[in-house]
Amino acid sequence: MPVSPQRAFGARVRELRLAAGMTQDDLSERCGLFRTYVSRIETGQANPTLTMIHALAVSLGVPVPALFGVPAVPRKAPLRTARLSRGRVG
Repeated sequence: MPVSPQRAFGARVRELRLAAGMTQDDLSERCGLFRTYVSRIETGQANPTLTMIHALAVSLGVPVPALFGVPAVPRKAPLRTARLSRGRVG
């Protein structure tokens, strides 16, 4: 039976919290969330908003993609392109 996205997200938050040596009380205090809400997120019973996802990531000290189990990809320098002529003759 496939795991729901909410449960997978909650399990990842719990995994990161435990790896950081934090309790649910510690995490809820750092995020500014009620501990019961953190508990509901970890068990997959609550679907956090984007604001809460960012608060969790900051509190855990990880980038947002890490909450979803996506490895961080280093940013590459933007491509430089030559300026294109707009048909003007100088």
